[in-house]
Amino acid sequence: MHDTGPSDGNARTIARASETLAELLDRPLAAGLYLVATPIGNLGDISLRALAVLARAPLVAAEDTRHSRKLLSHFNIHAELIPYHEHNAERERPRLLARIEAGYAVALISDAGTPLISDPGYKLVRDALDKGLTVTSIPGPSAALAALTSAGLPTDTFLFAGFLAPKSGPRQSRLAALKDTPATLVFFETGPRLAKSLADMAEVLGPREAVVARELTKLHETLYRGTLDTLAAEIEGQSLKGEIAVVVAPPSAEAAEVDDARLTEDLRAALQTMSFRDAVRAVTEARGVKRARVYELGLALTKNGAP
Repeated sequence: MHDTGPSDGNARTIARASETLAELLDRPLAAGLYLVATPIGNLGDISLRALAVLARAPLVAAEDTRHSRKLLSHFNIHAELIPYHEHNAERERPRLLARIEAGYAVALISDAGTPLISDPGYKLVRDALDKGLTVTSIPGPSAALAALTSAGLPTDTFLFAGFLAPKSGPRQSRLAALKDTPATLVFFETGPRLAKSLADMAEVLGPREAVVARELTKLHETLYRGTLDTLAAEIEGQSLKGEIAVVVAPPSAEAAEVDDARLTEDLRAALQTMSFRDAVRAVTEARGVKRARVYELGLALTKNGAP
C-alpha cells in the first residue's frame, strides 16, 4: 500500500506552492507602484504574490533599507533598494514617479506590515494616481488587524487611530475626541510610553475592556487582557520594547448615547468649514446616530443664525 502519510502531504503542499510561485515569477511585471505588505515578525507570513513582486521589481523603496535588506536577502532577492521615509519623501517622490513613468515597476514596503498604515506613502500613492499611473496593493500582514482579530472585542466597526501624542495633554485631548466613537479603537504605542498611555486611556475613556498585543507573530507573542485601569497598573514598571498594539472596546450603549446639545455643538463646528449637507453627513457618521435627528438639529441651528 502506498504511504500517504503527513510527509507525502507536506511534499505535495511544498510542490504546489513552488509551482504557484514559479508561475507568478514567469509573468511580466507591468510598470506601476506596488504596495507590498511584509511580515510584522514571522517571515513565514510573507505571501507568494509579495515574493513574486519583490523578486521581479527592479526597484524597491523601503522605509529603512538596512531592515528591509535582511528580508530581501533571506529570500535571495537582489532588487535595487532605496530609502523612502518621511525625512526624504519630498525629494524622492518625484524621482520614484519618474521611474514609473519611464516604464519601471516600483515596490513600496514599510519596516513591517502593510505600507501607508502609520507609515509614509500616502502622498506617493496620491500623486501616482493623479498622474494616471497604476497603483496595486499586494495585501498581507497588518499589526492593527492581527491585534483586532485576536482581541475578542467587537470587530463589526472599528477605528484605527495610529499613534497617540507622546505627551499626556495632547494625548488626552485626542482620546477625548474619540471617547464617544461607537467603534472598537485600535492604537499603536511604543513600549516606554505604554503604561502612561494606558493610564490616560483609563482616565478619559473609563474602565473599558482592552487588550495589549506585543510581539505579534513572533516567538514571544503576548496578549494582556483586562480593563484599561488594571492593564495600566499591570504594565507599570515593565520594560517593554518595540511597537505595541492596543485594542479598546467601544463605549457601552449608555455611554454612547449622545445628547442634542453635543450634536448641536458638533454641527456648529462642522458648519464652519462644510456645507450644510456635508456637515450633517459628517456628524451622523462620526456619532453613529440617525441622519434625520441631525438634520432637524441642523435646521434649527441655521434658523438661529449659525453659518
